[in-house]
Amino acid sequence: MTAQSTPADGPPPTGIPPTGTPPTGDPLRAWADRTSCVQGGDLAFHLTGAAGAAVRVRITDAVSEQTRLTATVHAPDWTLAVPEEWPSSLYRATFDVPLENRPTTDEAEHEVWFAVRAALTGTAAPTGKAPLTETAANPGKTAHPGKAAHSGKAAHPGKATHPAPSRILVSIPFATWRAYTHAGQPHRGLYYSEQPYRAARVSFASPGGGPPPERWEEGLLRWLPDAGYQVDYCSGLDLHNGDELLSHYRLLVVNGHDEYWSMEMRDSVENFARRGGNVAFFAANTAWWQMRLEDDGRTMVCHRDAVTDPMTAIDPRRTTVEWSSAPVERPENSMTGLSFRRGAGAWGEGMAVMGKEAYTVRFADHWAFAGTGLTDGEPFARGALGYETDACALEWTDGVPRATGVDGTPGSFVVLATADLRHWREYGQGGAATMGVFRLGAGTVFNAGTINWGSVLADDPVADRITRNVLDRLSGAAPGEGWDTAGTPDGVRALAACESVLFGADTRGRLLCREVSGQNLPWRPVGSAPGVRALASAREAAGGLPLELYAATEDGRLLRRDPVPTPVPGADGEEWTQVGQVPPGTTGLALCDAGIFAVTPHDDTLHYLSALALDEPWQVLGDAGGAIALTTLSCRLWAVTADGRLRTRLPAGPSDGPVAFADAGTPGPPPHPRTTLAAHAGVLYATAPGAPLRVCGGPALPSR
Repeated sequence: MTAQSTPADGPPPTGIPPTGTPPTGDPLRAWADRTSCVQGGDLAFHLTGAAGAAVRVRITDAVSEQTRLTATVHAPDWTLAVPEEWPSSLYRATFDVPLENRPTTDEAEHEVWFAVRAALTGTAAPTGKAPLTETAANPGKTAHPGKAAHSGKAAHPGKATHPAPSRILVSIPFATWRAYTHAGQPHRGLYYSEQPYRAARVSFASPGGGPPPERWEEGLLRWLPDAGYQVDYCSGLDLHNGDELLSHYRLLVVNGHDEYWSMEMRDSVENFARRGGNVAFFAANTAWWQMRLEDDGRTMVCHRDAVTDPMTAIDPRRTTVEWSSAPVERPENSMTGLSFRRGAGAWGEGMAVMGKEAYTVRFADHWAFAGTGLTDGEPFARGALGYETDACALEWTDGVPRATGVDGTPGSFVVLATADLRHWREYGQGGAATMGVFRLGAGTVFNAGTINWGSVLADDPVADRITRNVLDRLSGAAPGEGWDTAGTPDGVRALAACESVLFGADTRGRLLCREVSGQNLPWRPVGSAPGVRALASAREAAGGLPLELYAATEDGRLLRRDPVPTPVPGADGEEWTQVGQVPPGTTGLALCDAGIFAVTPHDDTLHYLSALALDEPWQVLGDAGGAIALTTLSCRLWAVTADGRLRTRLPAGPSDGPVAFADAGTPGPPPHPRTTLAAHAGVLYATAPGAPLRVCGGPALPSR
């Protein structure tokens, strides 16, 4: 596939006299030293062809289509001094020669695309300055209050402040654009993988490298300002060793078709998320190929073959093959949640099928669908799927999908929507599309799973709403409550997690189970739990005790049974064995280090009993801090109060002296007088009769 674009519409800049003779020789070509420049910085351009002719340049904000500068320059070199007040955006510099009546090169090699990054310092100032234009009286000079430009270098228009950085950074996939330039041309283009004379090295300091004809990124870029979002832009190459750049933002947006990533790009983005940054992939075929940057970032290397790549014998981690392939074996799923490996592609004439396909909702109660009015099983975003999609390995329970993780998708991945695209093998690659969200360290990652998401934003109110939900939530403009929905409302009033199974006792006296997951999986009845008001289980065996479920009943009994998701009748035919008593009025139970803790809200008391001496009396540890439910997470007690506070303390026993509960650094679930709590693998779960199951993936300790 080749890259091409066209100049902005409109008449030629004023002030350039239509004199001279038509140029002869090679067509005009242009390129820049880099794919991005900071506000207030310089960007050098280089020209060939049209020898000796005056060259006209127009620089356009490619998002707003506003002309920012027109000038006359002379080959071979020209340096643009980017004004500080130019907004961070994607720009297009179009070079042409007056009276040139021949077609320019097929791949628009007279155009240069570049991003202007926010300077990330200084104070906010209004944007929307008048564009720089040449004066008729002085052709070649650039008029601007206080300073002029000349044909060799566009001068800074005086010192100016620039807009404060946004919470959102949008990456432009220049590496993929360059990879598609000169596709199929021997020794010039990286495509196609099975051509023996395909290039393995291409230079960014060469003509071309703009967006492909389909302009996969354009829909979202146009939608963002119309939807009221202030965002900053960067080149994808700026993410190479991009830790400092990313540290200024809450959310990174990867858009469209961003197929080529260096190891340093991945490291920076994954580190950003693990430290608490968020990432939204409105994209697909993302990070499919590993590439390397050489020559101070000017050259992209991608052999697409471990046999011919000399790095295979030196540092196999950097071999330029698919990320999931040997010897790299670092599936992109671990960063994106999804992969083209299980996705679908429709190419050539088959691309017309894109307009027929739609996603199907699988988790309508999730925050990503808030305000859409969608229900599970309903189609949406018709036309947004293609021309390539990403997906992950799934298994299904009563019509609900769950990511298996066998392909590298993180265990926290929550499937939001799916599409069966196996019939696309008629047009290219049959597979699927998946939309989902997951935790990566302290951050959250959303993935739309399709290259073409942006194409429907202007006309599809559901896609519009989903995109706003993601941007607002992950940028911090609409902070989440800390607890995500993980199931539909039910009658569960007691929770415990043991051996990767979440157990619940409901108001009907049933023992239920489901996998510990943020997915909206259904509960499955596995036995009875008559009168059970609280459940608990140890995190691991301690003091010689096996892992078992403990239960407190409304009539004060302490029960125990094996933590298996099947009925386990004993010798007397009962599933549970009574092993003691609990304090009257117990509503919360927790185990830690062979100790059992119980709370009684009516007298706000925390109680303790050794699990190794169940016939001993309970001991009072002190007040319960308003707790109505208990659990153990990472060797600490965690509690929820009736008014919705999340509290924590060390599980100190009677010999340790008084220890008070303190409010956690994370809010609690929505208030409910019968909330119950459980924990597993660093994650808290909460529910109440008539309320949905909720999950908190990042409970925080009290601030000091």
